[in-house]
Amino acid sequence: MSSYKAHSLFALILALLYSFNPLVIALVIIGANVPDFDHKFRKEHVYKLIILGLLVFISLYVLNLPYYVGLIIVFLGVTFYFSEHRSFTHSIPGIIILASAIALILIWSWQLIVNVTILSNNYLIVVLIALLSFLFLNKRLLPIFISLFFISVVILQTFEITYIQIVLSLFLGLFSHIVLDATTPAGVKLFSPISSKTYYKNFARASIFILIVLALIYRIPFLFSLFEIVINY
Repeated sequence: MSSYKAHSLFALILALLYSFNPLVIALVIIGANVPDFDHKFRKEHVYKLIILGLLVFISLYVLNLPYYVGLIIVFLGVTFYFSEHRSFTHSIPGIIILASAIALILIWSWQLIVNVTILSNNYLIVVLIALLSFLFLNKRLLPIFISLFFISVVILQTFEITYIQIVLSLFLGLFSHIVLDATTPAGVKLFSPISSKTYYKNFARASIFILIVLALIYRIPFLFSLFEIVINY
């Protein structure tokens, strides 16, 4: 079984292929650690997730504010609770739903706080991503992640991320998880619960190749500008 360290490192490498935005990179790493919440040893965290969702739902409902964030958090917890390890949460349908749900939690929380407070829009998303990491990252990884995240944000002065970047970053992280798990002897049920067929290293190799090709295509403008700098120098 791939460890959280391996998943986080692999996600970091993939994220850097596509972006140097620390917000994007952070979400890819967070996404890469989400699928294993279906594991039995993390059931305690799943219970906490459900309780958190219920508390958020009740609080927002009482305050007559949009309470959908709480319901989505509860939905996530219930999904992990009923999923067998390396089944739905490690499949293409599963990671699409997980990426969408987590993105909605982040985006709706962002919109809600902006509408009811005077907090800066830029700094708020940084804080929300940091809070999201407390939900999904391993406690041993968390101090390193938080330190590097805030340092990179301050140094690069990057506080902007679009809604589509949030969704795609989370999806890339989630997808990186199942790609890495496909290299193990157990493989992954890529289309669970539609199909129980298990995919192994060939899927992982093909996925890595496609991801690299897509990254090169996406980075063509950057590569050209880098080439011009080298030539002019």
